[in-house]
Amino acid sequence: MKNKKLKTILTALMCMILLSVMAVSVFATGGGSGDVAGAIQGTWDTAKVQIKTVVNNVVFPVIDLILAVLFFAKLAMTYMDYRKHGQFEWAPAAILFATLVFSLTAPLYIWGIIGM
Repeated sequence: MKNKKLKTILTALMCMILLSVMAVSVFATGGGSGDVAGAIQGTWDTAKVQIKTVVNNVVFPVIDLILAVLFFAKLAMTYMDYRKHGQFEWAPAAILFATLVFSLTAPLYIWGIIGM
């Protein structure tokens, strides 16, 4: 009986120790003020510059490269169709060219539209 009671007390004590060790105090900002909106705004202000840099240096160039390859491939296919059928179709190449120009110039104005 005494052994069972001691085992129960030790188990409860061990659980309380583990609970206190594993529990982490969570505060939105230092000092425990709990200002969640301020913490989110601070995080966004920090991440905004990094997001803008990654999008300007990685995302837009990848999109530009894909559109340029598609544009020149479409021009080559259109030329082959012209040689075969004697008819030159401008619409697909013009659409690809317009989207290429749009994506090349997008970094100049897109951040003003988004508000960054």
